Amino acid sequence: MIARVKNKVVDATTSLFSHGPQALQNTLDYSGDPGVLGPNSVSWKVIGDAAAFVGGIRALVVQTAHPEVVAGVEDHSRYRNDPFGRLNRTSVYVTETTYGALPEVEAAVALVRNAHQPVRGRSARGRPYSASAPQMAAWVHNVLTDSFLAAYQAYGPQPLTTSEADQFVAEQAIIGALLDASPLPETACELSRWIAENQSLASSEAQESALCFLQDPPLPFGVKIGYRPLFNAAVPTMQPAVRSALGIEPTRCSEQIGRLTVGALRWALGSSPSWHLALVRAGASVPPGLFRQPLLGGDVAS
Repeated sequence: MIARVKNKVVDATTSLFSHGPQALQNTLDYSGDPGVLGPNSVSWKVIGDAAAFVGGIRALVVQTAHPEVVAGVEDHSRYRNDPFGRLNRTSVYVTETTYGALPEVEAAVALVRNAHQPVRGRSARGRPYSASAPQMAAWVHNVLTDSFLAAYQAYGPQPLTTSEADQFVAEQAIIGALLDASPLPETACELSRWIAENQSLASSEAQESALCFLQDPPLPFGVKIGYRPLFNAAVPTMQPAVRSALGIEPTRCSEQIGRLTVGALRWALGSSPSWHLALVRAGASVPPGLFRQPLLGGDVAS
């Protein structure tokens, strides 16, 4: 019975990320390649935990607080017509830049660069935007980094120390630099302050529309039941200035329910199979008890 419950959670979760190319499909061809960050990085641990689900939702929500960034998404993205495709593409990018071998990282970055090239326009407040601009790339990247970190600190199995949190931010800055994002804070405190005090923070019609979509996305009923607690859990981890720009506040017991939901996902899913696969490719030892799902690259002895 327990195994059946776990398998149902695994199937429901993985189905969300099956709408397009899959990450790390050929990663075992690069035996011994540690990637950009490597097995001893903090990033592999943080992004490989179930708390990353909260982090991913948080990032999408907080990114809408920048009027030019959200205008670019509203004007050029097909997320309303193809929400699972966009989710899949974002997941592949994060997975391959974090866990991929160097050729996979380079390919993922090149794909994003090409996709960003035509994303240009003007926001409702009259400011020009370009997805390739260093400042816009910095907002998207830094919010993603801050979101994964905040979610892990709130809902991970054990909070990172100050030095570990700073190491995570510095590691992610390496990835941000590959897309020419700037500025890239290199400590957790600097990163959080940069977001909270960002002069671009403002509400907008595009932000309200995107937030409405993110609060009630077109998910299968069973998945939506689990999504809402994760969305609610993301809100209290946001900086007050960000919540003010978004016009949202934490709901009652959101942190407690979020902790239970993330714990249930961790119990059912284990840690990310992408982390497991990257450890095998790099020739690193595989910690016992962390991984439950089969390796993405097939049956490989570990």
